Amino acid sequence: MELTGVEFEGPLAQRGIGIIAPFDLALERELWRWAPLDVTFHLARTPYEPVPVSLEMAELVSERRHLQAATRDVLGVDPEVVAYLCSSGSFVHGLSYEAELRDAILAAGAPAAVTTSGALAEAVRELDLHRMSVITPYDAPLTERLGAFLGELGVEVMRSHYLGLGGGIWKVNYRTVAELILAADDPRAEAVFVSCTNLPTYDIIAPLEKRLGKPVLTANQLTVWACLGHMGLPMVGPGRWLRGVFEEDDGAGAPHSPAQPGQEETR
Repeated sequence: MELTGVEFEGPLAQRGIGIIAPFDLALERELWRWAPLDVTFHLARTPYEPVPVSLEMAELVSERRHLQAATRDVLGVDPEVVAYLCSSGSFVHGLSYEAELRDAILAAGAPAAVTTSGALAEAVRELDLHRMSVITPYDAPLTERLGAFLGELGVEVMRSHYLGLGGGIWKVNYRTVAELILAADDPRAEAVFVSCTNLPTYDIIAPLEKRLGKPVLTANQLTVWACLGHMGLPMVGPGRWLRGVFEEDDGAGAPHSPAQPGQEETR
């Protein structure tokens, strides 16, 4: 019997992204929601470390040898780019260390390299941001390191709020995150950044951007956006201020047009 149905023509050709995740990542599914159907994620994890979320953990999960071992673990499936999916591990020692981490991934054989904090830096340049508010699930010392990283990028942190969690970050509900974002917003801030790839954010970005009239940038969102940018592909889902994002319209017949800083959005 001849197989003539279109369903037998597949599967859809896949383009891969290698992901180096900290051992405690629990939000893999959130990554997939930002990707077009022809993109797949291949994950490797850093070794388990019996310490709470802290400066110490950020240093442990960002050791070059761990990132290089994880890179080699995913190269067998030919990813087009390898990303270190961790905010704190990639900002903990500033811009120079973030560049060292990308170099380590490339040295291990990756064709291209991204880190979460490097993606944040790319978005800061893309959107020409100079003033931001930030929220994190971390403690004060780790949150301060994020402020220092942004300072190196020429960004002034207007407000900084944190949850002080030592673990279980993926269990935080949307309402808590949304309330923290609203509390951290400042009229002078041109955007709000939500740190940590283990903090759920996907479904609240669009309604909060509409309410605040400014970008709400999150760790997983920016990491996938930067990876897809390397691949020449659009990102799907919330993030309408970022270039190359395919987003459904608002029911008025066209996608939103972002307001310029200091202006109200027109509908």
